[in-house]
This record gives sequence, structure tokens and C-alpha cells, in this order.
Amino acid sequence: MRCLGLLSLACALGAVGQPQRPADTFSSSAGPVKITVIRHASLMIEAGGKVIHVDPWSQGNYEGLPKADLILITDIHGDHLDPKTIAQLRQPSTAVIAPEAVAKTVVDAKVIHNGEHTEWGDWKIEAIPMYNLKRGPSAGQLYHEKGRGNGYVLTYGATRFYIAGDTEGVTEMRTLKAIDVAFIPMNLPYTMTPEEAADAVRAFHPKVVYPYHYRNADTQAFAKALDGSGIDVRLRNWYY
Repeated sequence: MRCLGLLSLACALGAVGQPQRPADTFSSSAGPVKITVIRHASLMIEAGGKVIHVDPWSQGNYEGLPKADLILITDIHGDHLDPKTIAQLRQPSTAVIAPEAVAKTVVDAKVIHNGEHTEWGDWKIEAIPMYNLKRGPSAGQLYHEKGRGNGYVLTYGATRFYIAGDTEGVTEMRTLKAIDVAFIPMNLPYTMTPEEAADAVRAFHPKVVYPYHYRNADTQAFAKALDGSGIDVRLRNWYY
């Protein structure tokens, strides 16, 4: 896999005998941040000797990966909230940060609501609304109601990482500022088309963007829609 450079980047493969997982490392004023692709919406962030697992899911392969110091959960759907995998990755000191709807299942989670901020170690964490504008299972219903789930902006040093969660291109996404790295969903019927996702990304213009949570969506169409934008589009295999 060829890796393009913006910020300080290393493309890593798993150890011999372990699954090959795409992993990029970014520089920040607080030190390097390594992000490893797990599966679908699941990823691992490592910085300052600490490990963050985002939306751990049993369809991902966690063999050989470190346990979590922090688990971030975005929503109540099974591909984001998986109690079995959360238990697998937890240790006695592990913190969990999640929206209120998740805390009904993970009862000791620290709840953060849309628009709120918190801190964990050297990280600043902001909960960003994630919701559908028009798509739902039937008339008058949405797959993701506003206020139920959280996207997150994570700041380490001065570097800002946006994990969108399941969302369409809502105003709260489009008006984000100074995002260095973004993870954006694009699978129907639950979130956006690649073209809709690209339009939203153009609005807030991160330095680097990864399509994730895409299943069978055409990520090349997403990349093509961002041609000429100056945004570094990084296509990784989230379903290896």
C-alpha cells in the first residue's frame, strides 16, 4: 500500500503472524499520534503511551492489539456498541466516554452530550452532533435522531481529529474549523452517498480525510468528487 505524506506519516503493517492493518502516524505538538484501521467504524488511536479504541466491534480482529485506556462510543447500534468487545478490551483502569443512550448499556460510562467538552489525559474531547437529515426506515422516522449519538473532535497538542460517526452532512459538520484529520461515513441507506459526503467535506475542508463506515460504497467516487480541493484523501481497506 502506497502512503502519501501530509504531516508526518508512517504506513505500518502488523507483525509477522498478525493481521495486516493499515496504520498512519501523524505529528502533533504533543508528540506522534498513530491511528490503526480495525474494521468498518472501529479504529485504534495511540499517543503518549495511551490507547484509545473507538467503537470496538466483534467483526474486527483485535488479535495482538493492546487493551484500551479509553473507549469512545458514538451510538447504540450494534456496529458501534458491542458489549462483548468492550469487555474484551477493558482493563480495571479503562475509561469509557459515550452519549447518554449508550450509558443505558455501559452503565459506568462517562456521559457527554452534543456540544459538550471534556478532557482525558492530554486529550480534549468535544461531542459533535451526528444525525440523519432525511433518511430513515419509514416516513417520519430517522435512522439516527439528533441528540442520541456523538461524533467526536479529539485534540492532541494542536492537532484535531474528527470522527463523524453515523451522520449525514449536517450543519454541525459543515461548520467545523481547523480539522486536521477526518473520518467520514458514506453508506446507504444509513448515512450519505460518496458525493454527499464529499460535498460536506469540502465545506469544512480538513487537511486529510478518510472514508470509513462505507461497506460497498464507491470510495473512488468520493475521492474523485474531491479532486482539486487540496484535501488529502486517503483510501484504506476497512474490510480486509
